Amino acid sequence: MRKSRSTAARRSRPDARRGDRVATGKGIVIREAHFPGRAPIEAYGNGGFRFADMSHRGSLLCLPSGIHGWEPENPLALTAADFEKLLAEADKVEILLVGMGRDLRPLPAALRATLKEAGIASDPMSTGAAVRTYNVLLAEDRAVAAALIAVD
Repeated sequence: MRKSRSTAARRSRPDARRGDRVATGKGIVIREAHFPGRAPIEAYGNGGFRFADMSHRGSLLCLPSGIHGWEPENPLALTAADFEKLLAEADKVEILLVGMGRDLRPLPAALRATLKEAGIASDPMSTGAAVRTYNVLLAEDRAVAAALIAVD
């Protein structure tokens, strides 16, 4: 029987999917947080999310290509520029769930128009509701994406 590494050993291993700092001969390199697959969100709160037995501090963009760390310029005033990665995969997405934080806010009209033009229906809601809905639609193998603003 093969022994697995301890949790501490697994967490200390550099992994580009989590956006870890990796020491190289040229100093520390910070890689973009990316999980190359689709996975349900197991938990949210405390400023981050848990999925695929990993945790991520900050907001997330869940796309068909994977789960990406996401830092919108202004979470209170989202723009099309915040969704460049999503728009690059628009042909694989039918609905975008937007977790707006604790409170529901409408998406700006210009962003809704950009998404509609790309063939993506958008549905803003609280982050908790977006996580729950995303998990259901993902389990149904639907063409869903989610933009989730982290909550404390």
